[in-house]
Amino acid sequence: QVQLVESGGGLVQPGGSLRLSCTASGVIFSTYAMNWYRQAPGKERELVALISNTGSTTRYGDSVKGRFTISRDNAKNTVYLQMNSLKPEDTAVYFCNAQSLFGNYWGQGTQVTVSS
Repeated sequence: QVQLVESGGGLVQPGGSLRLSCTASGVIFSTYAMNWYRQAPGKERELVALISNTGSTTRYGDSVKGRFTISRDNAKNTVYLQMNSLKPEDTAVYFCNAQSLFGNYWGQGTQVTVSS
């Protein structure tokens, strides 16, 4: 059974930082590209960042470039999203997604709220 479990969300003040983690089980993690998406109330889900299966390639949404960093540790089956200089508009539920030719899986999401 495939599971993706996100953690690290919470309430943070504008300008603060958070690090999200997503740990996978039931998949050969190193064969999956990993993505972070987010969805704010009343808005469509948007891609925040992606990282290739080896970690050699990363891409970011325009709204987070220069502030967020995606990374992975294949030995720990975990992908991370370091979020710095957070803004109120970053408030959303953040979802982890594992994608390959073999399947497409989602975590349950973790809430990030940026507010003073």
